[in-house]
Amino acid sequence: MAARSTTPSLLQGPTAKEKKYDRQLRLWAANGQKALEEARVLLLNAGAGVVGIETLKNLILPGVGNLTIVDENIVSECDLGVNFFLAEESLGRSRAEESSKYLKELNPDVNVHAVQDPVEDFVSRKDVLDQYNLIIVIGPPNSLSTLQRISDYASGRLIPLFYVHSVGFYSHFSVQLPSQFPVVDTHPDPTSTQDLRLLNPWPELLDVVHAKTDGLQSLEDHEHGHIPYLLLLLHYLESWRASHDDKPPANYSEKKAFKLMVQDGARKNNAEGGEENYDEAAASVLKSLNPSAISSGLRDVFEADDCKSLKPNSANFWVIAHAIRDFHSSHGTLPLPGALPDMKAKSADYIQLQNVYKAKAREDLAEVVGKVRSLERETQRKSAVDEQEIEAFCKGAAFVKLIKGRPIRVPNGSSPIDWTDRARYLCQELQNEESLLPIYLSFLAYDSVLEHQKSPPQRDSDDALATDENFVAGMMEATDGFLHSLQTSGGELFDTGPCKAKIERIVAELDRAGGAELHNISALTGGMVAQEAIKVLTKQYIPIHDTCVFDGIASKAAVF
Repeated sequence: MAARSTTPSLLQGPTAKEKKYDRQLRLWAANGQKALEEARVLLLNAGAGVVGIETLKNLILPGVGNLTIVDENIVSECDLGVNFFLAEESLGRSRAEESSKYLKELNPDVNVHAVQDPVEDFVSRKDVLDQYNLIIVIGPPNSLSTLQRISDYASGRLIPLFYVHSVGFYSHFSVQLPSQFPVVDTHPDPTSTQDLRLLNPWPELLDVVHAKTDGLQSLEDHEHGHIPYLLLLLHYLESWRASHDDKPPANYSEKKAFKLMVQDGARKNNAEGGEENYDEAAASVLKSLNPSAISSGLRDVFEADDCKSLKPNSANFWVIAHAIRDFHSSHGTLPLPGALPDMKAKSADYIQLQNVYKAKAREDLAEVVGKVRSLERETQRKSAVDEQEIEAFCKGAAFVKLIKGRPIRVPNGSSPIDWTDRARYLCQELQNEESLLPIYLSFLAYDSVLEHQKSPPQRDSDDALATDENFVAGMMEATDGFLHSLQTSGGELFDTGPCKAKIERIVAELDRAGGAELHNISALTGGMVAQEAIKVLTKQYIPIHDTCVFDGIASKAAVF
């Protein structure tokens, strides 16, 4: 009987979603995409509202799952010239509903909801903001007290908040994060993430070193030139320690001498005139032979009260952080990430070395998981931390960042702005002639004056270039007050003349614009806001957590 031929199974290709989001999945992977798809973002739109819609455009395209637009305005002729998500037939209709209709066309997988209510009425509903995990407020607010109420509520509920304002050639956005906002997956430079543990090798790694380097000088050229550089470094470290009281090279001069020792071991009487693996070993001496030390960001995490004193309802992050702190206390090192850099080696040798590192990483992970399970029992937690979350923390522990969020600054006529610990720095910044900080102060003044005047600068129909003298005078008075409070808080007096001259020019532009937005400025600003919003929603990369200012005239941006 003839043998049956079997048809090989078809290879599973990428799914439709993977094809659609291929480029961004390379940036924030499947877990980041999942976070976006589960996100609920609220836009509280005001003014011309272009920067808010442009922000949503850049959130819809990568697949943020649910968006809500609150906007009481009706589409006018002015809107059609700057808002690309409106059409002529939108005139006289709800701006929220018309914008959402056209935004949906960008990505049918995203849910966009429109609410035609005043912002004040919407946010006054009980617990209405609780359903969102990101709030974006567009300036100018109808009421600064409403903006302050939103800020206070978001702070109390640990909801990230963005305040965005674009007028004429200028824009700014301020980011209010919870007082403790940890980021595990910070995506550091790959060259800085290599924990090779060369100064603290474990027995299995040393076994490979001896198996490959004992009798090093008797190896034939091909074998000698393909020993992985990590093994070469460990081999020569043993020789160094033998003549230096069992101590590794500790300072620059010693590392330089060790580097020469490694270089002297290379064979140069070959066709290549040297050996690439030895070149790799010598090049990595300065960055690879450093004692294990935790970063300032991770130290902040370990010293936080939430890490030291766990509760039954402590966030998963703090439970894992506590376990890794215990691991570090026991071993003097963090869990091994297990990744290896590329290097000159035979494939079999590289795979063997890779397996040794991966095995050690799994061993360290198992110990941390055991500590987490023990902490869960001690604190009587109702749910277990997912092991994948623990593994991600172990791999990125060295570069964890704990961001300490601050409230956005809302001008209040009855009391000066609280500049917190930034006053001295901001005073020094204002003395820099190239600084963009005066733009931010002018926006604060704009909101403050608008609170009393209730409408943007007015234009005489017979003279479009005329200024609204009351508005300009009010803004200059307000900025004078901000400069004075900064000097008082920072304890640093300086000549404010150059700064005031610059503010006068900025105020003139804000007055000229009359509250209008330029589409190109708002589109660029919306892109920046969306980028930072994605960092916040995915909890990947390190987001801006202060104020970003953009000067469209000079094409410059700065963060304060």
